[in-house]
Amino acid sequence: MSTLPGNWEVQSTARPPLFNGHYYSWWKNKMIDHIQGEDYELWDIVTDGPLATLRKNTEGVDVPKIRADCNAEDLKKWMKNAKAKKWLVCGLGPDEYNIIQCYSIAKQIWDILQVANEGTTRVNRSKGTLLYSQYENFVMKDGETIQEMYTRFTILANELRSLGRIIPEEDRVEKILARVLPITLKARSLPFRSQRTLPLSH
Repeated sequence: MSTLPGNWEVQSTARPPLFNGHYYSWWKNKMIDHIQGEDYELWDIVTDGPLATLRKNTEGVDVPKIRADCNAEDLKKWMKNAKAKKWLVCGLGPDEYNIIQCYSIAKQIWDILQVANEGTTRVNRSKGTLLYSQYENFVMKDGETIQEMYTRFTILANELRSLGRIIPEEDRVEKILARVLPITLKARSLPFRSQRTLPLSH
């Protein structure tokens, strides 16, 4: 688990968030918000595909539709697919684009990015176990401010959420206020208390 870089890109409502191979969970959530904000139906295309891509031939076998087979609703969905694809590919750096450049369906692009950066279900389960262990043993680092600590804690909780392990907000707050901060503040004050209890030199 890592924190965001100090020089992350300046945000713009006119362009999608940029993914350069790092902080995928952060990028994924921002891309979802961006696509839904542009057109909520686009997100259905990303998660479900453009649909209506097959037809029955004369032998009753499903075959891909060609443009001549498409009705107005089919064409609308393919237009939505093209727009969703545009937002996805415009949000990728060169290395990430190379992974998906041969695909034309937004759902395929999204799924490939998911697997490449979050792994399969089995990998995600292992990653979730590791992250939850980090959550359970979370402590404030030496020299870290409370704001830096809370940012790091929030990123960890969000990564767990992206893997389907949702920790209720009240539990997160209780952990910080009742467990992390008291232990940290006590540990940091111990040297000063011990100095005050030392006998004066004669």
